[in-house]
Amino acid sequence: MDKSLEKSLAKWLKSQQSSCGIFLKLSVLCGVLNGIAIVGQAYFIAQILQGVIIDNLAPAILSIEFYALIGLLIIRALLAQVRERISFEAGKRLREDIRQAVLNKLVALGPVFIKGKPAGAWATLVFEQVEDLHDFYAKYLPQMMLAGFIPLLILVCVFPINWAAGLILLMTAPLIPLFMILVGMGAADANRKNMQALSRLSGHFMDRIKGLQTLKLFNRGEAELVNIGLASEDFRERTMSVLRLAFLSSAVLEFFAAVSIAVVAVYFGFSYLGHLDFGHYGVKISLFTGMFVLILSPEFYQPLRDLGTHYHAKAQAIGAAESLVELLDYQVNTPANIQPVAKNVEFSADNIMIQAIGLEVFSVDGQRLVGPISFTLPAGEHWAIVGPSGAGKTSLLNALLGFLPYQGSLLVNGHELSHVDVAQWRQHLAWLGQDPQLFHGTVRENVALANPQLTDEYIMALLEQANISDFVLQHPQGLDLIISDQSTGVSVGQAQRFALARALAQPAKLFLLDEPTASLDEKSEQSVLATLHRAMKSTSGLTITHKLDDLHNMNGVLVMDKGMIVQQGHVNDLQQADGLLAQLLNQQQNQQQEVY
Repeated sequence: MDKSLEKSLAKWLKSQQSSCGIFLKLSVLCGVLNGIAIVGQAYFIAQILQGVIIDNLAPAILSIEFYALIGLLIIRALLAQVRERISFEAGKRLREDIRQAVLNKLVALGPVFIKGKPAGAWATLVFEQVEDLHDFYAKYLPQMMLAGFIPLLILVCVFPINWAAGLILLMTAPLIPLFMILVGMGAADANRKNMQALSRLSGHFMDRIKGLQTLKLFNRGEAELVNIGLASEDFRERTMSVLRLAFLSSAVLEFFAAVSIAVVAVYFGFSYLGHLDFGHYGVKISLFTGMFVLILSPEFYQPLRDLGTHYHAKAQAIGAAESLVELLDYQVNTPANIQPVAKNVEFSADNIMIQAIGLEVFSVDGQRLVGPISFTLPAGEHWAIVGPSGAGKTSLLNALLGFLPYQGSLLVNGHELSHVDVAQWRQHLAWLGQDPQLFHGTVRENVALANPQLTDEYIMALLEQANISDFVLQHPQGLDLIISDQSTGVSVGQAQRFALARALAQPAKLFLLDEPTASLDEKSEQSVLATLHRAMKSTSGLTITHKLDDLHNMNGVLVMDKGMIVQQGHVNDLQQADGLLAQLLNQQQNQQQEVY
């Protein structure tokens, strides 16, 4: 990973610590108190050993030291438990805020952007990569602060009684962070590659699961098993690379800490044997001095070792943060002459009129998909949009939904759509697509998604309008029937009608329909179309359709080809002209004759 990128990601991670609230500071405070307790514990142990072994004092005389030592042990245990809980809460709050920010960003970018990646990749981002931030805030950041305080506190206590021991500690202390940095240089890059491999594997696997029936139909099952195996092997190799770095880091830190402690022990050993006579301040080195320093020596290196242990949490967080920052900082690549406008126009209306003047619709990466086009949808009228695949029909609806940027003018009751608050605008819309999205939950929850206050009687009336009430009534669970993710448990046609009932529950003034009967049989199609015509009797509507039999019931038709409107008007006028609509009608008639 580029060093400048790594530094910017580390800076971003630290900038998010405000989400942890006061819990991060409390975690550090518990660590500081624990460090003070460590010094007190070493002092009382050394005092007891000096009194019992050298001064031949009775244990009863040292009862205060014994009670103080026991009290400090209990205090350290309580501080460790409290710190663990507080640290977890800090990481939890951070994860909640980051995950909410990611979800808000995805909502703002819309489904057009989300469909650019497999669902598994988004699942990895929202769950796995956000989870990988936890240890950075719960463990690494507090430990980084304590790694500076506790060794300094111990040096302050050691130097006044033995400058040589203090000097040994001071000279050997930099070895641990130095080798920690050297070993950890490749850790962030390894974690980043591991995250990318996991994202690819998740997306690959979920896409194959969703298309399992198609793969079996075309005898591609074995080939896809090989591909999944290759993706899994790549992920395994990258995971093992990360683990090797983690184990190497721990081994190096333990080795240098052990060597440093051994140097201190050797110094005191030779001092007691009379071979060394320096480091003291004119007073012979006592057992108290040696034991006090030796007990504190492991504790001197322990915060640095803990920091090294948690250093992989930093590398892991940096690897996860790359994709998160890329998403959170993502800006729709609109043309340069489109300036962002504050959406401060409050919108409310009984009827909706749409007027497009020189309208151009762009993809999220700045490519023009539609336009320039101009048309007017009068209030209360229902128009159809027809044309070959790739003509830009769905892109036009996505612009009206606020999911794609546009240039030119797109007026809603005289207000520029880009000036209108998106949330208020969508309250007036009912959208129904050819690939309906039902969420995990009951039938009741899916139908009443926009208005949870709907009564069961009203929900059943909506289901009856959508021609799906018989299915619900025949099922033992009724409205409590669980629909799993990806509409599992119901057919595509049933999911389409549940989505229709949900759309009818919305008090909409504009219906935007994208092939609403694409997955229905002829009988169900006629029933759904009749329901839609009744629902849209006093509203405006735009319907994308490839089935041209129902065009006579429309007030007008927009015929699109290659992103342009090539014809518009009533179907009776357009079918008499020598144009694209007449060609489409002739093609459909020929296909129907071939079938019969």
